[in-house]
Amino acid sequence: MASILNTMSSVRFSNPNPNRLRPHSVLAPVSVSFPRRRFTVRAAETDTDEGVKPEAPDKAPASGGSSFNQLLGIKGASQETNKWKIRLQLTKPVTWPPLVWGVICGAAASGNFHWTLEDIAKSILCMAMSGPFLTGYTQTLNDWYDRDIDAINEPYRPIPSGAISENEVITQIWVLLLGGLVSAGILDVWAGHDFPTVFYLALGGSFVSYIYSAPPLKLKQNGWIGNFALGASYIGLPWWAGQALFGTLTPDIVVLTLLYSIAGLGIAIVNDFKSVEGDRALGLQSLPVAFGPETAKWICVGAIDITQLSVAGYLLGAGKPYYALALVALIAPQVFFQFKYFLKDPVKYDVKYQASAQPFLVLGILVTALATSH
Repeated sequence: MASILNTMSSVRFSNPNPNRLRPHSVLAPVSVSFPRRRFTVRAAETDTDEGVKPEAPDKAPASGGSSFNQLLGIKGASQETNKWKIRLQLTKPVTWPPLVWGVICGAAASGNFHWTLEDIAKSILCMAMSGPFLTGYTQTLNDWYDRDIDAINEPYRPIPSGAISENEVITQIWVLLLGGLVSAGILDVWAGHDFPTVFYLALGGSFVSYIYSAPPLKLKQNGWIGNFALGASYIGLPWWAGQALFGTLTPDIVVLTLLYSIAGLGIAIVNDFKSVEGDRALGLQSLPVAFGPETAKWICVGAIDITQLSVAGYLLGAGKPYYALALVALIAPQVFFQFKYFLKDPVKYDVKYQASAQPFLVLGILVTALATSH
């Protein structure tokens, strides 16, 4: 889900030469007008860098992929002809859970969530807004602008392979964006807000999604700014939405969640290692490209661990030692898996590392949310 105030009246989705730092989620509104040419790209046709003729890497051919991976929108997906399955793949359902979890943390932090049918229904709609609608919008938008670099890194993906048409992608972007914004407006009315806080969070987050993926700003071209935007979108924005829905969003919570978003920056860096080849070919300054993989992997784990230790220190200073201790206990296994998997080979073990370590990180976020509610 998302936040940040700003409205855009007319922004144009042109047909840029996209560069790619692989995101995960953020959200963005605008009046958009897309070019209407038929689109098919092959790796050899990429002309972003004059003189560079990258070839599609021989990895995970679609014909031998997994149908389960296809539905989740992750690497190793099988080739699919069913348009609805392709549409689902573009929304990358595997990226929804962190946003859903963020809403849960925000509701917990509010101290006003009750296990009534009404509150459960509100939270489910808020999760749908944050996950399927606005994260799905963000992921589809990002794939649209990353189609040229996907032709290098993952030429078998739906857009560069031509499995879905340009008009179908544009329609999906609009439907998901409008669905998210309408859901946000309904939540504000349902919660009795005098000021439409949730709507503006969704609107602002959607705007961030747009400038993250699209020129001229294209935040993801910068490894620091782009990855922090991702971190804030995965941790800060859905938390704010959940807390605003059931309680009051206070400045100290905004600061605390933005601090936690630095850990999200570290998580986003994990996903940059697998795209180094295409990023370097197209001149993108992801952190693994800018600093080299060896230095970047230490920046990554440092951002994740130091942030969480800082939050534990904050909780200790706020007179909540048991919550601080619980958070430290959840940091320890993350460090163990960093040495066991990620620091050995961030490309080979990225999935194993995230599957092993991230559950402890998201539990730590919930511990922090519960601490702030008391």
